[in-house]
Amino acid sequence: QLQLVESGGGLVQPGGSLRLSCAASGNIFMINTMGWYRQAPGKQRELVADITSGGTTNYADSVKGRFTISRDNAKNTEYLQMNGLTPEDTAVYYCNAKVIEKTGLRYGSLEVWGQGTLVTVSS
Repeated sequence: QLQLVESGGGLVQPGGSLRLSCAASGNIFMINTMGWYRQAPGKQRELVADITSGGTTNYADSVKGRFTISRDNAKNTEYLQMNGLTPEDTAVYYCNAKVIEKTGLRYGSLEVWGQGTLVTVSS
């Protein structure tokens, strides 16, 4: 069964850094776009950044210049390096992947979400 497992969240002081990781597993034929979303208390989930299989990246304006998304296609893993964190970055961060699954001779397109990891920025 396809799944995404995140790691790397936690408590950090303002101005600090964290690195999130997300590993995909299952009957994966290929992964197209991978992304990171976040949801702060009382707010809607929003896109933070995403990256295509070819390495093209896209960032929310609020994180440009501070966050860097990357991926290792051989490991089916994506990363989010977060620098210069502020209290406004506090949220549950979710990884997302658009996956082509192969089961026997059949292919299917799925969108998969991780369970979420909490990032808290506070002094």
